[in-house]
Amino acid sequence: MSLTITDLEQLQTEHPEWQMELVEGKIIVSPPSDYESEEIGTRLITFLNNWVMSRKLGRVTGSGAGFILPSIEKDDSEKRNLRAPDVSFVKAERLKKTKRDFVELVPDLMVEIKSKSDRIKPLEEKIQLFLELGSVVGILIDPDNLTVTVYRLNQAPVVLHNGDTLTLPDLLPGWELAVSELWPPEFE
Repeated sequence: MSLTITDLEQLQTEHPEWQMELVEGKIIVSPPSDYESEEIGTRLITFLNNWVMSRKLGRVTGSGAGFILPSIEKDDSEKRNLRAPDVSFVKAERLKKTKRDFVELVPDLMVEIKSKSDRIKPLEEKIQLFLELGSVVGILIDPDNLTVTVYRLNQAPVVLHNGDTLTLPDLLPGWELAVSELWPPEFE
């Protein structure tokens, strides 16, 4: 049986504590993130929001924001996927007013943060799907290797390390973030 977004919405009503995505008619329930991965996501959201909000450039969201992606097959709205990147950014002109629902669009920027239990390949596949559907940039943050990999459609991925600076001139001209700022600090 292939499930729909309506089925997912019903399940969310019954189980609001579950983090769910709809992928090819199957509901995927994700466990909570490990603490470090969540802190990295929160740090990135903070750095992005500090730049985006003051300039009214768009909207930054975390892993709870669901995106109804366009159907891969024409005229098949029942097979649409609902996905939730760990961090996303949508330009203001594409989402002038926020919605109290899932949004039917592909974010301009989507970010996945590898949690302790994640495998890299499914994360890369998710990023590639978003790029093929219209995201401008996809980013994979790997806390295990302290790397940030930047993906753009039909371009080789760019791997950044500590000492490098993440920039997104095609989306956020002038915004810069030292990769080392993503990693949670150690307190004495």
